[in-house]
Amino acid sequence: MPIRTLALIALFAASPLYAADSDSPLAQDRGKARPLLVYSKTGTDQPLVDEGKALQDPGLKQRDVVVYKVVGLAGERNGKPLDTQATMALIRELNLGAGTQAKLVLVGKDGEKKLESTTPLKLDEVFATIDQMPMAEKEAAAAAPAPAPAPAENGKAKGKPGKAPADLED
Repeated sequence: MPIRTLALIALFAASPLYAADSDSPLAQDRGKARPLLVYSKTGTDQPLVDEGKALQDPGLKQRDVVVYKVVGLAGERNGKPLDTQATMALIRELNLGAGTQAKLVLVGKDGEKKLESTTPLKLDEVFATIDQMPMAEKEAAAAAPAPAPAPAENGKAKGKPGKAPADLED
């Protein structure tokens, strides 16, 4: 009987950890978008990036970036409010609660932190970081069309042999 009790206690103790993984808004973005998170404990902190300008910038949409803004325990995703549970999961996942400074965090499509700054950044610096990511290089290569083969002088494409001559009989 004590073994069953211990097993149940262990199961219930671990269940909030599993729930925290699935509650995170970053989980829905993994593989689809690059989250850019602007975090501050109070609304009076120096903004690290102008969120209003960032939401309007077409470069973010081209690079599949979603902007998260967290002030205290209130969170937003692309200007739309997040519920408290999702905001807390976001703070836990990125370890944002351990400090008093405002932070800017860029997360790649793979879920890894790619850029973390406590100083104000321009969007150009964020774009440069994104463009250096391996996933961005693969997307750019896939978007570029392959060059067509150049035609030869007689109208046939270069590199392709014409028909072989018929065997001649003696």
